[in-house]
Amino acid sequence: MPGAKRWGVHRGRPKTRCQVQKWDGFAPEAGENAVPGAKRGWFCTGEGKNGATGALGTGSSGKNAYLCTVMPSYLQIENISKSYGPKVLFEHIDFNINEGDKVALIAPNGTGKTSLLKILAGKDSSDSGGKVLFLRDIRIAFLEQDYAFDPGKSVFRQIMDSSSEWTEHLDQDHMWQYELRVTQLLDQFGLKDPDKPMSDLSGGEVKRVALTQMLASEADFYIMDEPTNHLDIDAIEFLESHLKHSRCTLFMVTHDRYFLDRVCNTVMEMDRGNIYIYRGDYMNFLEKRQERIDNYNAETEKVRNLFRRELEWMHASPCARTGKAKYRKQAFWDIKERAEDSYVTKKVDMSETQSRGTYLGNKVINCRNLSFYWDGKCYLKDFTYNFQRYERVGIVGRNAAGKTTFLNLVTGGWKPELGGRMEGVVDLGESLKIGYYHQSGMEFKPGQTVLETVNDTHLLSRFLFTHDMLNTPVERLSGGERRRLYLLTILMKEPNFLILDEPTNDLDIMTLEILEEYLQEFKGSLMIVSHDRHFLDRLVDHLFVFCGDGVVKDFVGNYTEYRTFIKDYEKKIAGRAGNDAKAGNDAKADKKSVMPGPDRASNKPRKLSWKEQQELKGLEEKLVALEAEKSELEEKLSSGNLSATELQEASSRYGVLKDELDAAELRWLELSE
Repeated sequence: MPGAKRWGVHRGRPKTRCQVQKWDGFAPEAGENAVPGAKRGWFCTGEGKNGATGALGTGSSGKNAYLCTVMPSYLQIENISKSYGPKVLFEHIDFNINEGDKVALIAPNGTGKTSLLKILAGKDSSDSGGKVLFLRDIRIAFLEQDYAFDPGKSVFRQIMDSSSEWTEHLDQDHMWQYELRVTQLLDQFGLKDPDKPMSDLSGGEVKRVALTQMLASEADFYIMDEPTNHLDIDAIEFLESHLKHSRCTLFMVTHDRYFLDRVCNTVMEMDRGNIYIYRGDYMNFLEKRQERIDNYNAETEKVRNLFRRELEWMHASPCARTGKAKYRKQAFWDIKERAEDSYVTKKVDMSETQSRGTYLGNKVINCRNLSFYWDGKCYLKDFTYNFQRYERVGIVGRNAAGKTTFLNLVTGGWKPELGGRMEGVVDLGESLKIGYYHQSGMEFKPGQTVLETVNDTHLLSRFLFTHDMLNTPVERLSGGERRRLYLLTILMKEPNFLILDEPTNDLDIMTLEILEEYLQEFKGSLMIVSHDRHFLDRLVDHLFVFCGDGVVKDFVGNYTEYRTFIKDYEKKIAGRAGNDAKAGNDAKADKKSVMPGPDRASNKPRKLSWKEQQELKGLEEKLVALEAEKSELEEKLSSGNLSATELQEASSRYGVLKDELDAAELRWLELSE
């Protein structure tokens, strides 16, 4: 399609000092790690020092170049810098992203990840000028952390109105295909009602709308800032599968380690203002990064030995220096600066908050017949459970399933004036001291500083708030820094029951790993709502699964074990449904009754009543009919012959049909066992 289509990127003459332009694929001269023999005009993949690899230029040979893959460079960054006051985020950085690269950008909070993406989108400028060059005629889609929308529009209308740059040149047939793609993506993301007002959506549902708008564009190059934030796990797994099998090129910031491992083939690290590129998964990144740091520190030791000799020479008598070259005197100061520059990774230190905590008695939180209704809908039904000391429970479920509402109920935070109707009893233990980390984050006054929020400079320094940040207003901190400060305010209260509602949002991966280690040693009870599967796997013993309509199931095990169970269950259901269909056909042919599956014969089923036998027989026939209708609808939806009205009706029916099929399969399984 002629013309590069993209979101948030300058067109025509650049409006800032940082030039954001289309690029015709013509490469500059060689970089340090360029590959010999590469064609000028294409960027190559080379392996650099200490295992770091990347697309770093073409032309003359470089001593660390080993592998040459001729691929067009979709994005070329040259001499980009950004700082805020005395704080330098990054300085004079250069890198390329080639066609087919799926790159995850990793860096500590507050080091400029979002600032870099804004420069790429043309919404901010580089302090040093520089260039941002995109390959000519590629389609670029940009996903920001916060999606701007009109609350008065419907979901479908919001997407279509915001996609005008992708649809303005489409004819009627191609426009229909685009609308079909939007409808299918909404359904796959679990948004069944495209006419629902945007104002009625939860944060996770708004994120799904933004992702649908981006994916429907079928762009060549996706640039995404925290695409998994606020999504439920089902939506993350769909997005993960879609991007993994797509031939698109990606550049994204993410803290989700499972998502990173399964989608990306390259990790880009921004560290101390520089860029390092590693080909491979997250574990390879950790290994190669440590090798790089070890090698750097080993070189530092060699420089220190040289510095000691030069220092003796500098302290020698003036006569000994008479006639000495001035360059050696100047080199001394360069050696001194390098010798003092050892590499120390700064990490959040939670050791002092680890020892804090109050005694937790045997009685923690007891819930009896707890129910909650809002606007005629049931979010919790007859929930009875007694929480135990040192228990670690994770909470999972779809967006808007009532997980945060559940936390407010069991902690006594719900009040009648907040709306809704609560039934049942919640009994809190006398020794209970709750630390509740809210998904919405901390509340602060305009102009409130870091030191006014936490008046303990020692603890602040252990949470990486340096002396020059103490008088910084909280609103000027990055999203991750605010989350880190909020976490400190919670831990300072010495809770014995920690409730964390989406604690991984906006935190960098390094901080997440420190938080996980702290929580593993936490002396108290723990309840976590999170979409981060790695986080749940490391910390929880069992899960409360919110199934919808107020139903909560208790699963013993971590999230990976739960997903394995669900996948095995779905395969079992699909196999039994297929066997049932075959058995029904055989019965019509030879007038004989056939068992629906081989495993039925090995396990003795309970004896069913006559009514249940009739229900089971009806369910088997219903499953066959529903499967046939589902197949027929899928053929219609993919045929391209439906009108807009017929398309909407078919999509709505498809969503209802899937729910009916799930309910019938579940009931069939109950009766079969």
